Amino acid sequence: MRSGRGDDTLNRNTLQRRPMTIEELSGLPPGAVSHFRDEGIEALYPPQAEAVEVGALEGENLVAAVPTASGKTMIAALSMLSAVARGGKALYIVPLRALASEKQAEFEAYEEFGVTTGVTTGNYESTSDWLATKDIVVATSEKVDSLVRNGASWLSELTCVVSDEVHLIDDRNRGPTLEVTLAKLRRLNPGMQVVALSATVGNAGEIADWLDASLVDTDWRPIDLRMGVHYGNALNFDDGSTREVPVEGTEKQEAALVRDILQEGGSSLVFVNSRRNAEAAARRLGGVSSHELAEDERTDLADLAAEIRDDSDTETSTDLADCVERGSAFHHAGLSATQRSLVEDAFRDRLLKVISATPTLAAGVNTPARRVVVRDWRRFDPSAGGMAPLDVLEIHQMMGRAGRPGLDPYGEAVLLAKSHDESQELFDRYVWADPEAVRSKLAAEPALRTHVLATIASGFARTREGLLEFLEATLYASQSSEAGRLERVTDDVLAYLERNDFIERAPSGGSDRSSEPPREREGAEGGDDATSAFTAAADLADDAGTDEELEATSLGHTVSRLYLDPMSAAEIVHGLEGADERPTALGLYQLISRTPDMYELYLRSGEDETFGELYYERERELLGDAPSEFEESRFEDWLAALKTGKLLEDWADETDEETITERYKIGPGDLRGKVDTAEWLLGAAESLAREIDSEWTVAVREARARVEHGVGEELLELVSVSGVGRKRARRLYEAGIEVPADLRTADKGVVLGVLKGEKTATNILENAGREDPSMDGVEPIDPGTGTVTDTSDTSGVEPESSGKPDESDESQSSLGDF
Repeated sequence: MRSGRGDDTLNRNTLQRRPMTIEELSGLPPGAVSHFRDEGIEALYPPQAEAVEVGALEGENLVAAVPTASGKTMIAALSMLSAVARGGKALYIVPLRALASEKQAEFEAYEEFGVTTGVTTGNYESTSDWLATKDIVVATSEKVDSLVRNGASWLSELTCVVSDEVHLIDDRNRGPTLEVTLAKLRRLNPGMQVVALSATVGNAGEIADWLDASLVDTDWRPIDLRMGVHYGNALNFDDGSTREVPVEGTEKQEAALVRDILQEGGSSLVFVNSRRNAEAAARRLGGVSSHELAEDERTDLADLAAEIRDDSDTETSTDLADCVERGSAFHHAGLSATQRSLVEDAFRDRLLKVISATPTLAAGVNTPARRVVVRDWRRFDPSAGGMAPLDVLEIHQMMGRAGRPGLDPYGEAVLLAKSHDESQELFDRYVWADPEAVRSKLAAEPALRTHVLATIASGFARTREGLLEFLEATLYASQSSEAGRLERVTDDVLAYLERNDFIERAPSGGSDRSSEPPREREGAEGGDDATSAFTAAADLADDAGTDEELEATSLGHTVSRLYLDPMSAAEIVHGLEGADERPTALGLYQLISRTPDMYELYLRSGEDETFGELYYERERELLGDAPSEFEESRFEDWLAALKTGKLLEDWADETDEETITERYKIGPGDLRGKVDTAEWLLGAAESLAREIDSEWTVAVREARARVEHGVGEELLELVSVSGVGRKRARRLYEAGIEVPADLRTADKGVVLGVLKGEKTATNILENAGREDPSMDGVEPIDPGTGTVTDTSDTSGVEPESSGKPDESDESQSSLGDF
C-alpha cells in the first residue's frame, strides 16, 4: 500500500508527456474498454492517468484532489470496475440523494457489459438485502451508516469503497457521519480499497495519510478556467488579461455579465446568498435572457413552465414557472425535488440560459456554465452576529462550475466588486488564495452522541478502551493536537448515554468475552454472516477484557437501529412517559419538532406573540416540561417547535399546499422535507412507545399516518388504497364512499364522477379489490345532483398518487438551509 505522503505523488509532467489511451487499461471487465470508447473516451485526462499509475486498477487506496470537471468520476469508475473484475463488490458514497440519482444513471450504462448497479438512500431501518446481488451500490453516507447499524451482511463483501466529495468531512452536520462510516467500513474490511474524491483542499496529503492512500493532487482542468473580478466596466482576470463588460445605465453588474456571455452563446450561473435574492435575481435576469430565445425555445420553455406549475400549486411554483418562460430560473432548497430536477436538466440542455442559485447548487450536482458569477461572497452567520465572508473552498466550488468540456471553449468565474479596494481584496481573499484545510468536526458532543451509541450497539466496541481505540482510527484523532480532548468528550457522552438508559457500564472482572459465541444483535436482519463480521470487528477493537465493559440496552439498540440522535429519543421518551391523557396530533407534532433531528421553523418578527397566544390556548396538549417564558431563549425555541408542529397539524388537517407555504413563508421543498422528517420521527416514536410499553402507541401511529397522507382521521382507511391521495379521498368521502369496502359496492357512475378519469377510476377500484373494476360504458354521475355529467378527462391518471407531497426529495430542508 502506498503512503499518502508527498514523496509518493508522481511527477505530473512525466505523466503528461504522452496521453494514456483507453486501450492501455487492463484489469477491467470484458466490454468496459469498448463501452468507454463508444462514449467518445479515447485517452485519459492527466489526473486519471496518474490515478492508474499509483494503482487505482490494482486495489490501492487513493485520494484524488482535483478540480470540478477534471474527471474524478472516471477515476472512481475505473477503480470500481477493476474491483468487480477481480470478483469483488463496490460502494459509491455520495452526500446527497440527488447525486445518488445522477450517479445511478451514469453507472447503469455498465449493465451492457454485465456490471449491475443498485441505489439505496431512504428507509434507515432496512438492510436493503436485495443489494447483495449488485456489483456497484450507490448510497448516501447516512444510508451507509444506517446499514452498518442494522448489520447488513453484504457490507462485509465490499472490496472497494468510493467516497465522493470527501472534503465534506469538514461539514458540521454531515461530516462526522461520513468520517465514522469510513472508519467502520475499513475496520469491517481491512483489505478494502478506499478511493476518496475531493475538490482541491489545503491538506489533501493529511487526508491521504489518514486513509493510508496515494495522493493525486493537481489543479489541471480539461479547459481553461479564468478567475477574476468585475469592477466598473472591466473584468480583470488572474492571468493579467482584461475583458470589457460595460454596465449600461441602471443595469446591475450581474445582468451585464449575463447579457455579455449570452450574446456569445454561453450560459451563466449566478450565485447569491439567500432564497429571496435568488428569486429576485431570476426575475430581473429573465429580462436579459428573454431577448436571446429562439421561437422553438420559447415553445419548449412554455411546456417546461407548465410542468412546474403542475408539480405544485404554490406561489413559489408560479414564480419559478414565470421565470422559466423567459429562459431564467432560480434554484434553492425550497423547491421540490421535481422542480430542481427540471431546472437542472433544462440548464444542462442549454434550454434555460441562466440560473440564480444559493450555494446548494455548488455541492456536486452537474450544472456547468460558461460563466459563473459569484455576486454575494458574504452571508449571514449567527455565530458571527452578522454577515461573514464565505470560505475559500466554498467560493472555489462555485467557481469550479465554469466551463463544460466539449461545449465551452473556456470557463470564466467572476466576483463582483463595488470599489477598487474591494476588487483587490477579492483577488487576495479568493482568486489567489488556497482553499482551507479540511478539519474533522467529530469531537463536538452532539456528533459523538449518536456515533458512540451506534458503535457500541453495532458491536464495534464493547469496552471503553476498545471504543477509544476505534475513535483513534478517525481523522479527528490524526488531526488533534489537544491531548485528552477526545477522551474527555467521549466520557461525557458515555455518562449521558448511561443516564438516559441507552447503555450500561460495568467493570469487566477479567472475563474474556472474545470466547463468547457471536450474539444476534437486536434489530439486525443480516443473519449469522453479519453478526460474525461485526463481532470480529469488535474483537479487533477490544483488548483482553480488563477494561470497563459497555453494553447497549434494549432501548439503546432500538435508538441506534432507528437512526435517531439519542437526545431526540430521550425527548420523545420523556414526553410520552409524562403524558397523563391520550396525546393529540398537535402535541405529538410539537414534541418531535423539539428534537435535534427536526430542523424547526424559526420565529419571524411578531410571531412570538402569535404563537405565544397559541401556546396558552393549547398548553394542555403539549408534552414534556415547558420552559418559563422568562427563560427567553428556551421559550422561543419552544414556540418555534410549536410553529413547526402547527404547520404539520395544518397539513394533517388537509389545508392545501399553497395556503401552508404562504402562511409559513416557506417553499414546497420545505413543506415536503418537514412532512418526510415528521413521518420518519413519528415512526421512530411508535417504535420507542412499544419499547417502553407506552399506552399511547396507537395515538402515535395515527398521528404518523395522518401526517404521511395529509388527511383527517376519518380518511385514513381510504388513503390506504393505492392511488387514493388526500384530495381524492376527501371527494370520495363527501360522496358517501367512506371506507375501501364502499369502493367495492358503490355506483360506478358516482365513482367516475368523483375521480373524473376512466383509467384512474378503474385502477382505484381494482386496487380496492372490486371484481368488476372496468369503466367501459359507464357514464359519470355528479354525486351532488345525481345527474350524468360530461368529462373530457378519460385518458390517464389524475396526478395524485398519495397525500405525501413528494417521496423523492433528497434533503430534509428547512428555512435554515439555503
